This record gives sequence, structure tokens and C-alpha cells, in this order.
Amino acid sequence: MSKVIDYFKEICKIPHGSYHTDELQKHLVDFAKSRGFKVEVDEAGNIYAFKGEPKICLQSHYDMVCVGLAPNIEIIQKDGFLSAKDSSLGADNGIGVAIMLSVMDEFSDIEMIFTNNEEVGLWGVSQCEFKIKSKKLLNLDSEEDDRVTIGCAGSVDINAQAKIEKVSANGYVYELDLTGLKGGHSGIQIADGIKNAIKILAWFIRENGGKLVKFNGGERRNSIAANAHATVLFDNELKASHELIKSNFLGKKEVEIYKNSDEILNILNIFSQGVRDYNKELNLPQTSANLSLAKEEDDAFKILLFPRSMSSEGLENVKFETEILCKINGFDVSFSNQTTPWNPTINEFSKAVLKNLQKFKPDAKFSAVHAGLECGVFIAKDPTVLATSIGPNIYSPHSVHEKVELKSVDIISNAVNELLKDLGCQK
Repeated sequence: MSKVIDYFKEICKIPHGSYHTDELQKHLVDFAKSRGFKVEVDEAGNIYAFKGEPKICLQSHYDMVCVGLAPNIEIIQKDGFLSAKDSSLGADNGIGVAIMLSVMDEFSDIEMIFTNNEEVGLWGVSQCEFKIKSKKLLNLDSEEDDRVTIGCAGSVDINAQAKIEKVSANGYVYELDLTGLKGGHSGIQIADGIKNAIKILAWFIRENGGKLVKFNGGERRNSIAANAHATVLFDNELKASHELIKSNFLGKKEVEIYKNSDEILNILNIFSQGVRDYNKELNLPQTSANLSLAKEEDDAFKILLFPRSMSSEGLENVKFETEILCKINGFDVSFSNQTTPWNPTINEFSKAVLKNLQKFKPDAKFSAVHAGLECGVFIAKDPTVLATSIGPNIYSPHSVHEKVELKSVDIISNAVNELLKDLGCQK
């Protein structure tokens, strides 16, 4: 494990937030070449490396979600975990990358794909130009060490926007700030009851009859909003308070408010945040939706809504309902970055992965995940590919509370090495 963690700590020193991955890309290319691998990089920044006659493809993405002080990451090692001081850690998916680097030291007859910009809608893999020669893909982006993932949710960005028009109004003006909520992954943690800052602040404003002067909430598309800020006009002084909201009275005066303030608040309040329906067979959400971002930008008010579903039908239903909600409130709607759900499938390759994981984690089992994995995109591109995903225990990804369990990293690294031996990859 020490080699994997050493490589991960080196990765943490190199900025690699989504869209800012050039430096880490160069590091990975140079590393692979120094180990005798042939390397190619496509237009999207995906890296393909192989050595010998590939019997398996290992795959991870090399961008991370930067929250807090990231990409300046100060690692904390305590009580068997790695975390970061006041920032996200990037164990998602830096640990997978580090495992792949350690494998390069020991094995040949393998191929590697490091995908770029996964955290912004599986963008890199959707543009990937490389074909998997071995037809066996092991993704290292799962986040529980007792499961072998054989299926995942599809997702889509719902982009709603309306042109900003302002009108003058008199009243009591307040700045409202809601900061420091837990946040978290909008798929894996969507059933955990994590509070969404945008929803709370919008409810408080509507409950007290406020009109929006300005609103800005959320951090990124695949995170549950931890922060939201607003300037609001009220007809009367605020009598009620909210334990999570800090208010600052700016005085009784004339300001410009959004002409469509009520319609904006309609969408933010009526949109159903969280799990829409549950899959009892898979024991995870079937369909969910996250209110990711709401803000004024480029003379428009923009709202990003992010549903996921284990079925294409569920995804289409949320799109249909949300489009109606937005359009009746005067917003234009578009869809982007849609991915197809990966239907859970057990095959000989996934059985081999489970067998080797069970050597170190006897209670490991097949599972699916209510989040996007790149396996689904690779399979959509080439249905003959057999794909499976494993990974160490990572808690609260995409937040300043992110941490990874060290002994769990050891389990996954050992399982990967045993699998490679079974497949006949030369050391």
C-alpha cells in the first residue's frame, strides 16, 4: 500500500481540477513512458498506455472536484484515514490513478486509460478515441470496498434560463447567507438526507414574502449545494429567523429586483430534491434529482438541475416533468451531457473480479451504484467490452469532508494485483 499512497501524495501536489489537468497529464505520460509503456493522448486529453499483449484494461479519471482550498491540498493522515485540510482530497479518483501507477511498476500485458474531465459530465470518456483491445475493462472509480459494481445510473444536465429584467421597488433590504452545509455527492449520497442550501434559502425567502435582488447558490453540477447567498427585498422587517441563515440588514431603500422573482422562487421551491423512487431489488435509489446551481450570469438567471436514473424511462420522465415546471414559469430549457444507464450484468470477467476481491474482503458482493461511471460510456461505444468497477472506501467525496480509508486502499490494490496474476499478465 505504501507505494500507492506515495504515488497518491505526489498526485495531490499537482493541480488537477476539471479543465485544469494539463500538468498532471504530462506527469502521467512521462511516468508511463519511463516504465516502457507506449503512450497516446487524444484531443480530449485522454491518455492511453499499453505494454505487451494486453489481457485487461485498467481505467480511472485524472481530474478531481476542487472544493474549499483545492487544488492546494494539504494532506492529513490520522486514525487510518487520509483527508485534506479545508479542501476536497481528490481520492475520487486519484487513488485509482495511483493504483494504476503502482501496477505499471510491476506488470506488463496490460493497457491503461486515464480519462480527462470526468467530473463535468463524463466529458472526456464521451470523446475518447481509444478502443479497448483486451475487451476487459476494470474501472477503479467505485467508493466501497465490499462491492463489485456491475451497473450504474444514467444522468442528464437540465439547463433552465430566463433573461433578466429588473424593476425598481422600495422595502427592507437584507443580505442572506447560508454557508458551510455538509454538501456531498449528488448520486451516491442523495438518499442520505443531506440538506440543499439552495432549497433552504429559497424556501425562507418565499415564506417571508421576499423579492430577489440577487441570488447565487451551489458549487457544481454533481454536488449537493452547500452554500447559497441572496440579496432580498421584503415589505416588512424580518421578524422570523432561520438557524442556518445569517442575515444582514442593509436598510429601507429603493433597489432593483428581478421582474420574475416569483417565477424563479417557484422553480427553486417546487422542484423535488432527492430520491424520486427506490429500487428495492438493487437496494438503492432508482431515480433522483439534484438542484445543483442557481445564479445570475451573462444577463440571464440560470438554473442547473441534475437527475439520475437506473433506467432510461426514469430519466426521460424527470426531464419531461422538469421541462413543464420550468416552461410554465417562463424559462427556456435545454438538455446536455446525457448518459445511458449501465444495466447490471454478471459475466465471467465480473466473477473473476469478485473472486479476487473476496480473497481480501470475504463479504464482497455484486452491486450497482446510483452515480455515473465511465463503464457505461465504454460499453455504449463497444458492447463487446466486459466492464466492472471496484474501489476503496471513500467518504463524502466532492466536499471538504472527503476521506479515504488506508486499509481499504490496501484491499483494492491487492485484489487488482491478484486479478492480473490470474489473467496471466507478466510481472
